Amino acid sequence: MDSLPIAGLTLQSHTGVSYRFDPGALCLELLTTGGPDPYSRYEVLHGPADLAAWVDRSRLTPTPALDISHAEVADIRRLRDALFQVVISQMRGEPHPPRDLEVINEAAARLAMAPAITPDGKRQWAAALTATHLTATVARDAIDLLTGPLAHRVRTCAAEDCHLIYVDTSRPGRRRWCSMEHCGNRHKVRALRARHIEEG
Repeated sequence: MDSLPIAGLTLQSHTGVSYRFDPGALCLELLTTGGPDPYSRYEVLHGPADLAAWVDRSRLTPTPALDISHAEVADIRRLRDALFQVVISQMRGEPHPPRDLEVINEAAARLAMAPAITPDGKRQWAAALTATHLTATVARDAIDLLTGPLAHRVRTCAAEDCHLIYVDTSRPGRRRWCSMEHCGNRHKVRALRARHIEEG
């Protein structure tokens, strides 16, 4: 029996350290590729090859083969930016921006990626998929998350210098960090140093 893949993305800190980040949802994985306003400096989706690389790293299994145009890259960036604004407003308990909701709803109304099963019982995707199907799939995932039972558990990392967003799928619902091996570990190191200073 094949082992299940480890969920999440491998990200790199500004110091070059690699760490694992599992945001808990496909739509939140997209938010690691950049975003509106202050997040635009993290933009990585410049062309079709960049989007294909993100799909390869995402939780979509197996990795779908997509035809991707430059216009479709712009479309998924538009969805991502709208999703960012809606998620932030939800975390703040504020009304969702109508224009951003419209972008998400319009994307979700298109045809999404269709899964299929092979004769030997394995999962595959329907043929002739485009990035428009991908955008619809991500938008529907966002709607499922933001209207579902875990909507109140969408959070941002507790580290002051980290803006990664995740859904806390842990049973107790006490997750604070994007990754224990990154921001969680940095917090432990700082707390230990502060303790040593106090004791010294």
